[in-house]
Amino acid sequence: MKAFADLLADNPLVLLCLLLAVGSAVGALSFKRFSLGPAAVLFLALALSAYDDRLKLPQIVGTFGLVLFAYAIGVAAGPSFFSALRTGGRTIVVVAALLVAGAGVTIAAGTLFGLSGPVLSGVYAGALTNTPALAASTERLQSEQPIVGYSVTYLFGVLGMLVAAGIAARTKAPADTADRSAPPPQLERASVRVDLDDLPDLDALAERYEHHVVFSRLMTGDEPGHPGTLDLPVSTYRPQRGDIITVVGDGPTVQRVVSDLGHLSTVRLVADRTALDYRRIALSNRAIAGRTIGELDLPGQFHVTATRVRRGDIDILATDDFVLALGDRVRVVGPTEAIAKVAKHLGDSERGATDINPVGLFLGLGIGLLVGLIHVPLPGGAVVSLGIAGGPLLVGLVVGRLQRTGPVLWSLPHSVSATLTQLGMLMFLAYAGSNAGAALADALASDLGPRLLATGAVVTLLVAVGLIATRRVSAAYGATLAGVMAGTQTQPAVLAYANDVTRADPRVNLGYALVYPVAMIVKVVLAPIIGGF
Repeated sequence: MKAFADLLADNPLVLLCLLLAVGSAVGALSFKRFSLGPAAVLFLALALSAYDDRLKLPQIVGTFGLVLFAYAIGVAAGPSFFSALRTGGRTIVVVAALLVAGAGVTIAAGTLFGLSGPVLSGVYAGALTNTPALAASTERLQSEQPIVGYSVTYLFGVLGMLVAAGIAARTKAPADTADRSAPPPQLERASVRVDLDDLPDLDALAERYEHHVVFSRLMTGDEPGHPGTLDLPVSTYRPQRGDIITVVGDGPTVQRVVSDLGHLSTVRLVADRTALDYRRIALSNRAIAGRTIGELDLPGQFHVTATRVRRGDIDILATDDFVLALGDRVRVVGPTEAIAKVAKHLGDSERGATDINPVGLFLGLGIGLLVGLIHVPLPGGAVVSLGIAGGPLLVGLVVGRLQRTGPVLWSLPHSVSATLTQLGMLMFLAYAGSNAGAALADALASDLGPRLLATGAVVTLLVAVGLIATRRVSAAYGATLAGVMAGTQTQPAVLAYANDVTRADPRVNLGYALVYPVAMIVKVVLAPIIGGF
């Protein structure tokens, strides 16, 4: 065993690969639907470094992994983040209040257990798993004591919040409360036979239903024994009695359209592929990525209609204001020869649709790192910075919302973003665990360890239980609440577990990105202050 440890100590890349492979395999094991997921990499790294303190990964491994992870999360969440920000103010206030309360409980519980001074800063940072808060405390207080408190409380900070996130993911909004975090209803398709006269044109009808529907096919002149003429509906067409129109949209809205215009038709227009065909086309043309569907003017240029966009595992209605990203699969309806032209225009290349876009990726990473270096002075002589995680996350959110700036494309294909997020997270977890195991073992072996552990556990549980108890106030439930927990804890392992138990529900990342910046700032500001008590 010693020879194997010597080998790993001399070859950090081998150690990294071993931690990622074995840890991921262990994380995939489940017991009664509970599994550690990627967090198993962290615990394996802790165990190995506790066994032999030479089994540490270089700092650059964790730094690059954290930067990659934070930036990819930001880019993915950017398109939805700023709209969520308008309705997520209460969630942010709840998170900030709980973190302030956690600081007060750290001081109170520390006093009860006979703890005081700089070690409490580490307890607070570890219980809430925030390395920048630890760094700020060590620098400001000129003491190594925060590291001791951090190493003891960090493990329960991760494990406790993992359990809480699993519970949060299963919460549901009460019947009398609107769940603003609910996912959009699944798209449905229905054919309606029009029973009314004097209807407005299709553009006005789409406006009536707030553009939550798309009209994809139109049959006119249909009579028993005499099939009508099938064509693409144009926005200026006014439906007539007896017309059959295919409507695509969320279920409740489609049902409203059918009820308002006539009745459900048994004629399956989608089955007739002689005049109109349909196909999913992968967007790989960089010149188009980052532009809206309306800007492409597919009906005017090619006489086709886009009905849905598949991003990852989700179908999204193809409205004119929807911004396309590389890797999206656009479903179009139209004549066969026209669809072939659209495929050439969009690119339709699997290779191009999975390009990592190196110019935009590394330019965005560099800008994010520079933003993270900016120090903002605070009253009392303290300074705060977003650091190597907060800076890339913030820049990722902004450029993810912009999609492109002139010739620079910022967006990443969904599959690429998911891959970079997972890889970066695993690298960071392996590094963090490999550098904390020895200190954790030493602290737990002393009489100070149990007191530190108890104080940290109280803080972690306060925040975790507080987030679940105040979910009605924050209006965050289910996957969103699990993401908020991960963001409040600023912990990639919790985020990974939340994504795992919710089957990568996009609301997890949205909740994480919503509260992460404020959580980071509050912790970095409060941790050094706590060390003065």
